[in-house]
Amino acid sequence: MNVHLSTLRLPLALLILLLFAAKARGQLELTLEQTIALAGDSSLEAFRSKNMYLAGYWQYRTYKAGRLPGVSLNLTPVQYYRDITRRYDSNEDIDVYRKQQSYYASGGLQVTQNFDWLGGSFFLNSNLGYMRNFGENPYSQYTSVPIRIGYMQELLGYNPFRWERKIEPLKYEKVKKEFLYNMEQISEQATAYFFDLVMAQAEYDMALENVASTDTLYRIGQQRQKIASITQADLLTLRLDAVNARNTLQNADIALKRAMFAFASYLNLDKNTKIRLRQPGHPLKQTLSVDEALSRARENNPRFLDLRRQILEAEQQVDKTRKEAMFDASVSASIGFNQVSNTFRDAYRNPLQQDVVSISISIPLVDWGVRKGKYNIARNTLSVTQISARQEEVSIEEDLIMTVGDFNVQQELISSAEEALDLAQMAYAETKQRFIIGKADINSLTLSLNRQQEAERNYVSSLRNYKLSYYKIRKLTLYDFELHIPLTRKFDYE
Repeated sequence: MNVHLSTLRLPLALLILLLFAAKARGQLELTLEQTIALAGDSSLEAFRSKNMYLAGYWQYRTYKAGRLPGVSLNLTPVQYYRDITRRYDSNEDIDVYRKQQSYYASGGLQVTQNFDWLGGSFFLNSNLGYMRNFGENPYSQYTSVPIRIGYMQELLGYNPFRWERKIEPLKYEKVKKEFLYNMEQISEQATAYFFDLVMAQAEYDMALENVASTDTLYRIGQQRQKIASITQADLLTLRLDAVNARNTLQNADIALKRAMFAFASYLNLDKNTKIRLRQPGHPLKQTLSVDEALSRARENNPRFLDLRRQILEAEQQVDKTRKEAMFDASVSASIGFNQVSNTFRDAYRNPLQQDVVSISISIPLVDWGVRKGKYNIARNTLSVTQISARQEEVSIEEDLIMTVGDFNVQQELISSAEEALDLAQMAYAETKQRFIIGKADINSLTLSLNRQQEAERNYVSSLRNYKLSYYKIRKLTLYDFELHIPLTRKFDYE
């Protein structure tokens, strides 16, 4: 089975080269797309999803094999008896015990073919048996059925083959789309881990920059305090800021290591791998239609297929219990040849025609309402399943509508957060310069720094929410809104 996924945008060979290059230089640099590709190929969750798909694949293959003719060979090579048994003596008109010693062997070849439309089975078989009795009157016999063809059918009964033709292909289609759904969920999870590490790196970089800045400002403050340009209280505040900055740096370093460990663990990388992520740039403007997203979800979401399967299985149970509540009737008919002889050759010479026709009827007279009760339970279960399915559909649709709304709004928030970050950086640089030349106080500098750091956090958070919303929409719809094609087109099922 070859698996090709839209989320795996990098060839596996390129990913392997990427890892080897990272080991050579001691650090792995990844973009969001590369992170998602690694997660889809190497994460434990990806292995689990692929094996779940394979289980469903082989279940469907088993179903398809059951629709083909089956060939079986049945052998009894040795069956030996040596015992004392009770027999009737017609001369004396009494039962007597007699010694018995015999050997029996048989073999048969049978071909069967299910007939889905009616629920019956055709069969074609051939048999050969040999019997040898020992004792006072030893003798041997061969019996043969050179060929026999027949058909067995429940006349009014439940036909499982017809329901399997409806349910099994639907189950396999659900398995295929569920695999894609799981891979998109991996993309969503990888995105969350990616931005957790991006935020931790941003916090560490800000803390590192803040340490350098507060140290510089404290040295400047010492020089200015000597000429009475600032008060002792302001100098102590600058020193406090420097001490707090170092403490913040230590905490940021701990948080960074934890985020890096969690990131590497999810991607199934070596825990000691040093990772540096490249923050995504400003995304392209893209507005999604709620109606189109809902339409794609109804077509592709595996949960909708699973709800259809549940309803079909409930209808199957209703049909089964309804027909079992009536009387049962079955027919079995076969035509062929058979012969018996003391020699193997004569057992196949001048075979006699063998005709077997059997009709059986079973009529329940009194069962105290057991069958009717089972039928009513099945009907009520069907009603509950239909209602639950509709509730689940509404829940999925509501989740998708909210996510599409969030996605469209997040694009505006990213532009706003990017603008705020540029303004905050310029404002802090200006305030810092004004403080150096003595035209700004400590409070203004601290407030400006806090605004800059908060603006950077907001920008990363906006990117994170945008990307998470995008991959969640892909997961719920299994549709690539950039290329405008279903993800199923990029997947090779065989």
